[in-house]
Amino acid sequence: MLSVHTQRSFPGTKTLFLAPTRPLAEQHLTYFKKHLPELFAEFVLFTGKINADKRKELWESSDIIFSTPQCLKNDLINNLYNLENVSLLIIDESHRCLKNYAYTSVAEKYKEQAINKKVLGLTASPGTDRKTIEQIAKNLGIETIEIRTRESEDVKSYLKELEFKIIKVEFPKEFKEITSLIKNLYNKKIEELKNRKLLFEPPTKTNILKLQNKIMAQIHSGNRNFNILSGASACAQAIKLSHLIELLETQTLFSSLNYIKSMFEQASQKQSKAVQQITKNQDFNKVYIKINELISKKLEHPKLLELSSLVDDLIKKNKKNKFIIFTQYRDTAKKICEQLTNIEGIRAKVFVGQAKKSGMGLSQKEQQELIEKFRTGEINLIVATSIGEEGLDIPEVNTVIFYEPIPSAIRKIQRAGRTARLMKGELIILLTIDTLDEIFYYASRSREKRMYRTIENIKKDLNDGKILIDNKEQKKLF
Repeated sequence: MLSVHTQRSFPGTKTLFLAPTRPLAEQHLTYFKKHLPELFAEFVLFTGKINADKRKELWESSDIIFSTPQCLKNDLINNLYNLENVSLLIIDESHRCLKNYAYTSVAEKYKEQAINKKVLGLTASPGTDRKTIEQIAKNLGIETIEIRTRESEDVKSYLKELEFKIIKVEFPKEFKEITSLIKNLYNKKIEELKNRKLLFEPPTKTNILKLQNKIMAQIHSGNRNFNILSGASACAQAIKLSHLIELLETQTLFSSLNYIKSMFEQASQKQSKAVQQITKNQDFNKVYIKINELISKKLEHPKLLELSSLVDDLIKKNKKNKFIIFTQYRDTAKKICEQLTNIEGIRAKVFVGQAKKSGMGLSQKEQQELIEKFRTGEINLIVATSIGEEGLDIPEVNTVIFYEPIPSAIRKIQRAGRTARLMKGELIILLTIDTLDEIFYYASRSREKRMYRTIENIKKDLNDGKILIDNKEQKKLF
């Protein structure tokens, strides 16, 4: 509607619609073609596959251009064209408009070059802290903010009922014994960092990672005293042990075992001194033996068993049911898919992005093919990692299941948005009692509430004409 209004208000000018990935840009193009009147405008999709001269030619002849920001950024750097004649810039997933992401430089060029400036930033979740949201607003030149939730008066009548459930499972005694061994090793490393006068913050994962970056920066700048080098090793060990605790408490024995095997592999190849130290430890080797024993008894994390039972019940009630199951890690996704494929009526596939280092995973073309099979019903369940959270046009589903809660409010909102739009839906979160699952669940809930409060406060400030603070300088948005 805004594109139609802008084209009519400024005939002969252009609308530029940017999205983070090519499949998402294609999705928006398809939607515009479907819903805009025939012959209303000339559409074009810009990709890196179209050579530069052709893009320059298409830019001149097109009214509405769909592109990834990287493609646009490169063309602007090479002076193929400018944004003088763009009267509407639409930025999808605008929470990415931070730091060096291509959105930021394109938006800056637009503010410099365009005659009739108008920016529309779209996001389900811009962030939780005021500084981040203000920075996005500044980068885009935002003058006002509109926020809607499922409960907004002008929205809720158009949405279908969303049923929300948390299913809590007990953490088995045998699992607790294993995690206790790892936690003891982890706590020793934390104590070492404190004793070396390196760690003064609470030992959260974020703080340990920050400390590691700080220590490595000192080492790279030439500080190689014994305390710093030993601290670097203790820090690396703490991070790896922390990750193993997370896998044991929130994922599967399968993913935990794979991680331990990868550590033994790194140690044998002498890739990391920190890993060599961990794998020499007697308690760590006990953990490896105990996990193997549980797997040999065909035991697994109770969430995996609960998930199987849940999906089995739901598919029996409604054979047309479609599911998305979200999980953090690829190994877990693989294990879940293997488990659920055994259920009668379930046709499951893993939905992951392409790993840049290994080249494994699904290419963008394969992702689109899988989504099309999901749309037609050839597949009725996909197990997705973060690739399924943002942007891609995954068809409406009856049931979204979080295999684990996640601490990020942004990702939680993106996941939950996959159901209860066009038909009644169900959102289910699996949560293991007395584990990191509980901490992550309450963290994301708290951050989501804080996000809405912050956005409302910034919205009010903008409406009142107040100046937003950035880097201790006062800059008014235009």
